[in-house]
Amino acid sequence: MEHKPTTGMSLSTGSSRLGRRQFLRLCGLGGGALLAGCNNDERPLAPDIPPRSEWMDPGSLQSRMTTVNDISMHALISVDAAPPDAPPLVLVHGSGLSGQYMIPTARMLTPYFPIYVPDIPGYGASGDPGKILNVEEMADWLVDWMDAIRLPRASFLGNSFGCQVIVELAARYPEYTERLLLQGPTTPPEERSAFRQFTRWRQNEPYNPMWLGDVTQEDYDRAGALRLIQSYIYQVRDPIEKKAPRIQAPTLIMRGEHDPVAYQEFCEELAQLFPRGELVLVPDVAHTLVFTAPEALTKATREFMAREVSS
Repeated sequence: MEHKPTTGMSLSTGSSRLGRRQFLRLCGLGGGALLAGCNNDERPLAPDIPPRSEWMDPGSLQSRMTTVNDISMHALISVDAAPPDAPPLVLVHGSGLSGQYMIPTARMLTPYFPIYVPDIPGYGASGDPGKILNVEEMADWLVDWMDAIRLPRASFLGNSFGCQVIVELAARYPEYTERLLLQGPTTPPEERSAFRQFTRWRQNEPYNPMWLGDVTQEDYDRAGALRLIQSYIYQVRDPIEKKAPRIQAPTLIMRGEHDPVAYQEFCEELAQLFPRGELVLVPDVAHTLVFTAPEALTKATREFMAREVSS
């Protein structure tokens, strides 16, 4: 497939290891001012979830490697558990991560849809594309991966930065896009700074179980310092609100009631910008619904996917 040329950052050095706190420090004031209290092990607002071995059980999801543009792309895939006529659903992960933290939601969706959870190149178990991909290039790689696995069209569920990637895909590749589900979309125009973003990140932490940090740390270590920092820069420079009016696919924005990252006013305004957009509020949860509230997210997804939508 021929794509418009894009200018992602070249990655010529080896992968550096970077933890979340080190990432914050590298970002200067945005991180350093927020480190106080980060070692507090109490998470009174986090949901009570089962141990990792149970919560992260992939169920019918199977790991699959596919060669795309001469590198291997990893995805968790479950196609046999769903009804044969069910529409496919692709889950796209957030910044610096892989699809593994989306397993709780992906597993619950497998009885209803063929599920695909790819790792964007440079992240998770996928190969290194030789550069740090910008938002446009991430969308290009997902489309190439869809071609490689012979998936001509799908609906997409993104979390956080993954919402920006799938909106980019829908804007430039509408023929591949059935519906969009944006869970906790980023980034509000007035929040596009290191200080603002890491303030929101810190505010969201009490709603996440402590051991989610172990899961995300594994992904951050694989991605490395340069990729984390540059992908963050791409994230905050990407104006999702300017692309929304071009999207003709039915679009559902799902916001957790206590989400400090995708706050209510931004989500309301974004839903109005999509020609066929709507907003649903999920009570008692925050930003990382794909991990902390898979039952509620699955329910909202099924209702939206089953709904007849006007053209």
